[in-house]
Amino acid sequence: MRPSIKHSHAVRTSPIAVILAMLLCLCGAARGQIQKKAAASPDKAKVRTITAFINLDRTQYQTQIADTLKMLKYARTVFETRGYEVLTIRIATQPFPQYTKGLSGDQTVAFFKELEALAAQNHFVLGIGPALLNSGDDPAEANQLLQILQNTKSVYGSLVVAGDEGVRWNAVGAAARIMKSLSQTTENGEGNFHFAAIANVQPLTPFFPAAYHTGFGHQFAIGLESANVVAAAFRNVSDLNTARQRLTDQLGAEASSVEALAMRVDRDMGWAYMGMDLSPAPMGNVSIGAAIEELTSQPFGSSGTLTAAATITAAIKNIAVKQTGYSGLMLPILEDARLAQRWSEGAVSLDALLSYSAVCGTGFDTIPLPGDVSIEKLDLIIGDMASLSVKWHKPLSARLLLARGKNPGDVTEFHDPNLVNATLQPLDHVATQP
Repeated sequence: MRPSIKHSHAVRTSPIAVILAMLLCLCGAARGQIQKKAAASPDKAKVRTITAFINLDRTQYQTQIADTLKMLKYARTVFETRGYEVLTIRIATQPFPQYTKGLSGDQTVAFFKELEALAAQNHFVLGIGPALLNSGDDPAEANQLLQILQNTKSVYGSLVVAGDEGVRWNAVGAAARIMKSLSQTTENGEGNFHFAAIANVQPLTPFFPAAYHTGFGHQFAIGLESANVVAAAFRNVSDLNTARQRLTDQLGAEASSVEALAMRVDRDMGWAYMGMDLSPAPMGNVSIGAAIEELTSQPFGSSGTLTAAATITAAIKNIAVKQTGYSGLMLPILEDARLAQRWSEGAVSLDALLSYSAVCGTGFDTIPLPGDVSIEKLDLIIGDMASLSVKWHKPLSARLLLARGKNPGDVTEFHDPNLVNATLQPLDHVATQP
């Protein structure tokens, strides 16, 4: 006779029952995930980056980074438990020449390859600041940055090409040479995705490649991915004033929630929260180009685009949270599916982007160019951006992606998953309105 459960010393469960129980748990978990995703609002902003700023000491960098990662991972948990998707955690340093003094060129490259391996192991993105921060810096450091970027695949760096005193033409020329060389010496020319010429970009912007700091570090900032919030705010609006106010209200509500969580991290971890870059960064089909078209009812690049850019920037400036970085309008052509489409159609040009930058930001970002563009032409493009930055004293940058071996009319073949490919236009192309 089979013993009753009551008189047994242990309950014996059949293997089939165990398997069925596991399947039921898995199905329940899957249903929970589906319900969770269904409940998430498609109009909710994402946290593109939590960026920590550290004053790197070459003699104890491993300990410093381990301490920084404790804060970053805690911050990510805080945001994720409140329903925010955190896309990246990042670490940005002071300008790298300050902590590589005494190393040879090869030793410097080897050091950053070690740092890159550490970043890959711990799943953070590394920015090493500008090679030339001040006008009197050693121009040889620009060549050193080139070597670093040529020998790494995920390190970000920059050059400062304009400041309070005006355009730094030597730095402009150095940036042009770096871009041309990276297009020829890195895989598929994609090294330029990790480099930017920056003008009047202040410390503590969380977005790369421009991120850097001066001072003691132990600070952090937040960058949002919120082009979807802009699109939602502009849906079915009747006039520009309503559009601006709705964007201020809706993005402001998101920003206030994010700031409250950032302040919690500040209190709990002892890292100083320095603010948020409210630039509504796009990514792929989460498109700022589509959001602008929602407002203008015209293809991006048509009349009204500049007004839309100014409207977005005005709304952002009215949001009452601690702001840092660009906090303007980002128009990264190859990170935005709609912008890439309009570039391919010839509806957008360098001159048009420069005019939009006059009322917003952030200059030339992920712009696809033919591979045979000369250093002299790059010098002129970067110089135009720097001159506009000086004129209006606003943060701008240039990240130009030369497609090696490609000519106008060809489609780029960049492999980075963050990039959308587009049809190349002639360098002197003038945008044609549909």
